[in-house]
Amino acid sequence: MQYLTNYPIFVKVFKNFKNIAGMIKMENKFDVIIIGAGPSGIFAALTLAKNGFRALILEKGTELENRNCPSKDGRCINCQPCSILTGWGGAGAFSDGKLTLTTDFGGVLPEYVGEEMAADLIERVDSIYLSFGAPKKLYGTEKKVFHDLRRQAADVDLDLRPASIRHLGTENCFKVLERMRGVLEDRVQILFRNAVRQIIAEKGKVKGVVTEAGETFYAPYIVCGPGRQGSSWICEEAERLGVKIKNNPVDVGVRVEVPAKVMEHITSHLYESKYLYQSPSFDDRVRTFCMSPHGKVVIENTEGVVTVNGHSYSEKESQTENTNFALLVSKNFTEPFKEPVRYGRYIASLANMLGGGVIVQRLGDLLSGSRSTPERMARGLTRPTLNKATPGDLSLVLPYRHLCSILEMMQALDHIAPGIYSEHTLLYGVEVKFYSQRLELTPQLETGVKNLFAVGDGAGITRGLIQASASGLYVGEEISRRLHT
Repeated sequence: MQYLTNYPIFVKVFKNFKNIAGMIKMENKFDVIIIGAGPSGIFAALTLAKNGFRALILEKGTELENRNCPSKDGRCINCQPCSILTGWGGAGAFSDGKLTLTTDFGGVLPEYVGEEMAADLIERVDSIYLSFGAPKKLYGTEKKVFHDLRRQAADVDLDLRPASIRHLGTENCFKVLERMRGVLEDRVQILFRNAVRQIIAEKGKVKGVVTEAGETFYAPYIVCGPGRQGSSWICEEAERLGVKIKNNPVDVGVRVEVPAKVMEHITSHLYESKYLYQSPSFDDRVRTFCMSPHGKVVIENTEGVVTVNGHSYSEKESQTENTNFALLVSKNFTEPFKEPVRYGRYIASLANMLGGGVIVQRLGDLLSGSRSTPERMARGLTRPTLNKATPGDLSLVLPYRHLCSILEMMQALDHIAPGIYSEHTLLYGVEVKFYSQRLELTPQLETGVKNLFAVGDGAGITRGLIQASASGLYVGEEISRRLHT
């Protein structure tokens, strides 16, 4: 069934299901239970509601309008659950809203559903975002500009990957998610501040869930999309239920901040440039991630561990004079290592221990073996957008080979964007991506427990908005087919 790509029509189509919410609030039985209201959960719900099925979304965070960080000085105060990472829209609600329209990165969904299906899902997800108000402008479509930039990158062993980018902006991402909520709130039941404690399965088949409050809900189908905040929980549940888990590469690195003019010749055309590099010293794979032109460096709290991320805005009055991006070192570990999430949390916790949260260091100080201090930071030409980061020494936190590989890539990037390897460049640490474990799934994204599906970043199969949304759409359609038979 094709999705309608006009928001007012979308609303009109759903009018036939006005009475569903009233019906399902009377009991604890549903056709489908969706764990998590991130992009994967939302797109699963949109699909199921459009097909007339009774769905329940259980979200441990709050409503979109109540998602406010209570910190008064910008420092993380470890409130649980974190309003920045949980609640309606998941971590994506306060991201800069980049839709990366390619199957080449952003997750491993094509490994499950195939390249052709993944490309089709991404195209349809993009059209749905457009119907809810995403901007029409696309970056990365100028072929000659991309060809020239890719040739320059190849001269220093950098691989620039092609991708069309649709940038919502942090403020517009919020508005798009708000419209999606408006469509769904009368068609599915949404319970906030309701974390799932346990999935119920009997004889190898799902039956329902038990919440932290002790309430039980029943459904023959469950979509598990708890996001990065729920990555540890989903792995614990998988182990309890006998669902096999395998390791993704562990992504650990830093966020780099430079004056926006340093990368303007790239970001003005591509917005987000995806560079890959193999470090000469250790042959480690290093990549750029989540580029935020004229953006801000921000903190994230993942189950009590504070890490760093970046946001960017579409409206000029919210933009800064800096651009930031992550440099992540991807490492595959061999047996008997089975705890990549714990490994990432351990490295991040070292920064938290030494800096009380996020550490920032000038590149010049790092290279000279000096700890950055407030006085040294004040002499720098690049002003930090995360003012509450603690000046410190990242060499006491990151493994040597990680730092070495990051510095080697920065030297290569300096050839195509002079100024990146400046002593005034700022490095924030650490940035860790908590999607390092993924469940063993069928091509339908179904676990070894019948009718239990796993989607999004928390399941380890996606790494961003577009593929997370696509995984939700895909599973929503798969469950709809089964319910129709």
